[in-house]
Amino acid sequence: MSDDPPQRSHYLPNFCAGQTVLATVLIVELTALVVTLGRSAAAVAFWTDLARTSLFLVWIGLAGQAALCIARRRLEALPVGAGAAAVLAIVCGIVLVVSEVAYRVGASGLLDAGGMDGLFPHEHLAFIGRNLAIAFIVTALALRYFFVTHEWRRNIEMQSRARVNALQARIRPHFLFNSMNTIAALTRSNPARAEEAVQDLADLFRASLAENRGEITLAEEIEIAKTYERIELLRLGPRLKVEWRVAGVPQRAKVPGLMIQPLLENAIYHGIEPRSGGGTVTVNGEYANGLVTIVVRNPLPEGPVLRDGNRVALANIRERLALMYGARAAVKAGRFDEEYIVTLRFPHEAEDAHR
Repeated sequence: MSDDPPQRSHYLPNFCAGQTVLATVLIVELTALVVTLGRSAAAVAFWTDLARTSLFLVWIGLAGQAALCIARRRLEALPVGAGAAAVLAIVCGIVLVVSEVAYRVGASGLLDAGGMDGLFPHEHLAFIGRNLAIAFIVTALALRYFFVTHEWRRNIEMQSRARVNALQARIRPHFLFNSMNTIAALTRSNPARAEEAVQDLADLFRASLAENRGEITLAEEIEIAKTYERIELLRLGPRLKVEWRVAGVPQRAKVPGLMIQPLLENAIYHGIEPRSGGGTVTVNGEYANGLVTIVVRNPLPEGPVLRDGNRVALANIRERLALMYGARAAVKAGRFDEEYIVTLRFPHEAEDAHR
């Protein structure tokens, strides 16, 4: 027997969210349109029949939404199969109750005088059975859609985590060896600076190899990148200059761990180090219209490019930003004139917007 815990039904959406309510209303209206088009009601005009069906299904949809919202926590604690069965039972139970009420109101004869008798069903069991069948099919299809979407997203996240691990393990051996050689040389000439460099290197490896590198603040990510810069400055000296212009960005904005540091590493390794005179890497940051923009620029190497660009970091950052912010995030990179420019853009809601 397997000791693995049962798979939970977290694929179910948040039934209390306004977006889910809107999706439910849209599904209900589409179902009403399909049902109305699929039957021939000679006694009732098409638009009247559509309005009657829509009103009936909206009651079912909103009542089901409210019931699933109340039971959301218990549903999410169930295994996938049990959770789906519970949702089907709740929806079919509500359909049964609303259908029975609608039939009883029509059978009571209270609305005959108003000429509304044609709007209510006259076949008891057929009416209820048909509604239960439609509710079961539509709900089952919706659950299948939610499950497939959840599994697709989970696979994407697993692939992204695998790439994060690859990114964390890809600190170039030449960087480590050169840093250690630089620190070894400093132990004779400047022991205090060598001690600081060892601490910086330890901090960088701690940040890079940490297992939990999900969301961190932009301030933390900038500090990691600056730690990497201090180590490279020991090796490259005056050949390397990094200009930070990030005072205007929201420091508490959430970003994926290891977002700016790999871009700075690529800029130094592919742009600055091959140049005889070195160069300047510029990191610009700005915040406007609810969007944070980070731009990393470095000069292109002189003569033919001998080093192939490593696109692992760019692809990884693009995927993780997309997972965190969806289509609202963007990553662009390319050569422009004599520079290589990488632009990151993602949303951030200012804190004072909630006040």
